[in-house]
Amino acid sequence: MNQSMNSNDRSALLHKLRAEDFALYEVALYLDAHPGNKKALKYYHEHKRITDMLRAEFEEKFGPLTLYNNQSENNWEWVEGPWPWEKEAN
Repeated sequence: MNQSMNSNDRSALLHKLRAEDFALYEVALYLDAHPGNKKALKYYHEHKRITDMLRAEFEEKFGPLTLYNNQSENNWEWVEGPWPWEKEAN
């Protein structure tokens, strides 16, 4: 796979993850005020599952999203790849 395709895949997956994170955060705020709303709670769990899957897929392909998710005992993966403020990351 060429570098631009890899960068495009990374960017597209990160965009999906950000959208799901946003939906998850918004419904969590709603649930803070309406904790008994079963429909909102179901929505939360559906989007939590999607977010977890996207995060796992991203980290498998491109490395950890946060320093807390470094999985390798032999390598500090967090510093590999572009940083969020670098053009390649966006």
